[in-house]
Amino acid sequence: MRRIAVFNQKGGVGKTTSVLNLAAAMLSQKQSPLLIDMDPQCHLTEILTDALPGSQRSLFGFYQNNTPLDELMVPWNDAGLLIPAHRELAKVDSIFGKGPSILNRLRSGLDNLEKKISADTILLDCCPYLGVLSLNAVFAADLMIVPISSDFLSLQGAQKVEKTLKALENVLKRRVPRRYLLTCYDRRRSMTFDVEKLAQQYFGPELCQTVISENVAVAESPQAKQDIFRYDSHAKGAHDYLALLQELNNIDLAGEVNHVAQVDLTIRSSMSS
Repeated sequence: MRRIAVFNQKGGVGKTTSVLNLAAAMLSQKQSPLLIDMDPQCHLTEILTDALPGSQRSLFGFYQNNTPLDELMVPWNDAGLLIPAHRELAKVDSIFGKGPSILNRLRSGLDNLEKKISADTILLDCCPYLGVLSLNAVFAADLMIVPISSDFLSLQGAQKVEKTLKALENVLKRRVPRRYLLTCYDRRRSMTFDVEKLAQQYFGPELCQTVISENVAVAESPQAKQDIFRYDSHAKGAHDYLALLQELNNIDLAGEVNHVAQVDLTIRSSMSS
């Protein structure tokens, strides 16, 4: 079961939109996604549910009362599963601090959850700032997706994420595989191509080949409380998210981890000789 966290330290980059539509693309391919809304703003939860649940029936109940994650799941779109957010999640940092036990809380919870459900992929919709919740997602993830909304400020946010992930490698004892995804890709703007060129220089092969084009249907669908496939399955955005899913499915996560481990071993050997 893959665990994919979607995170950027800047808001408004298409993070929740990408979680929603990537999950919908999975459903269209007969895959079974589980979505976890980790953002106190609750945007994903508000799209997929009729009303916010009480705080104890949301992800906050997992942190405050150790409620098992499987007891917090609700269905969406007749096929997927959601663990909803609540605005009380904004208190997690002040209540629990940043000790090792809290940073590994979600990973332990997901380990237990995987024994009880058969989802193909867990998608973590992170909050747009670096705190306990987003660090929980990093510690739990097999893969990070960092959306960049084809502007310079979101590119800077992505660069901060890269620095954070590198700084955490000694703590995690591993390198988290990641992909940087250009969203709101408008071919009419020269800035789009400037940002893409800089992203290619900075992130190299970890920049997704797929881009998510600027698309009216993708922007409108959340207001209708729908993903792009239910709103307009023929829209360019639907094709983009299917292409993204195929690209992600072709990533050999184990191979990337093993490659990094081998490089690290080679470096250590050269230093000791």
